[in-house]
Amino acid sequence: MVALLVLELALRAWSIEYLIKWPNFVLGARTVLAQRENSRFQDDPLLGYVPRPNYAVPGISFDSNGFRRTGTVPSPKRPILAVGDSYTYGDEVTDRETWPAQLQQRIGRPVLNAGVSGYGFDQTVLRAEQEAEATHPAVIVVSFIADDIRRTEMRRMWGAEKPYFDLQGDSLVLRNVPVPPRPDPRTTLTFWQRTLGYSYLFDFVLHRLDLLYNWFGDHIRVLPPGRGQEIACRLTEHLQALQSRTGAPILMVAQYDPVVWQDPAFAAEQRRMTLGLLDCARRHDLAVLDTFDALAATAGKDGPRGLYGRWHMNERGNDVIAQLIATALPHKAH
Repeated sequence: MVALLVLELALRAWSIEYLIKWPNFVLGARTVLAQRENSRFQDDPLLGYVPRPNYAVPGISFDSNGFRRTGTVPSPKRPILAVGDSYTYGDEVTDRETWPAQLQQRIGRPVLNAGVSGYGFDQTVLRAEQEAEATHPAVIVVSFIADDIRRTEMRRMWGAEKPYFDLQGDSLVLRNVPVPPRPDPRTTLTFWQRTLGYSYLFDFVLHRLDLLYNWFGDHIRVLPPGRGQEIACRLTEHLQALQSRTGAPILMVAQYDPVVWQDPAFAAEQRRMTLGLLDCARRHDLAVLDTFDALAATAGKDGPRGLYGRWHMNERGNDVIAQLIATALPHKAH
């Protein structure tokens, strides 16, 4: 204990700043995230949260319907509806650099960016159903990464409550609706986070070991690991019904996060989950696009990693995705 205390004080003296300030690092991170998310999103009883209409900061803006702006294109054609997580929304890039915006410029047809950061596959499907009824799209593009499948096992992700589906007999049942509002970060800390959260040494070590994801992240699991694959597969039945009901063909697009190109074991698991969901989509008459091979073949000294910012696609990466989607779109989009 004495040695740890000496290390703690020595590390704080080295940083200077934290020799004077002694914040709880977990609470600080969760508070900053909650403030950021509460500014750009608002509570929604079905989806948990949705983009705040007419929100705008430099490089990021939403229209009156809460869609991220994609620019304008002079076309009387019915729009394409794009739904998904932060890869569709376009974290780390400006409005015009998202793949929905670049797709719109490529095909000369309106594309509605209804992507929302942090969504699980369950929320993406619910958002597709909700917005398809309101926008009457010609085509619906449903984008996902493998982690979206895991998120269907959660009741809370990144401090925000969310809906989730569970199996009751042979039926999917929607749970946690109406979705409660985002809780105050001060109420979400465990005993260890309320104590070790004050340690700069502990924070420093976890940061170097890249283990801050679960330490800072506020996630509550309600389904056993692996159940999300079955839930996501069953949710393609919902998409099949939506396709039949609206007459809008659905294209399922598999995207990949940058760790896939750095960790072979992680990549193998992500591919297993992704290909499983795409197989379910095919069985339910949905068109599919797997971007893996095209991304792997991308030229450049950094290989596929050069298509990313820190965690998400950069402008060039989103352009590659837009090009692939433009080629794979069903005939109604042309």
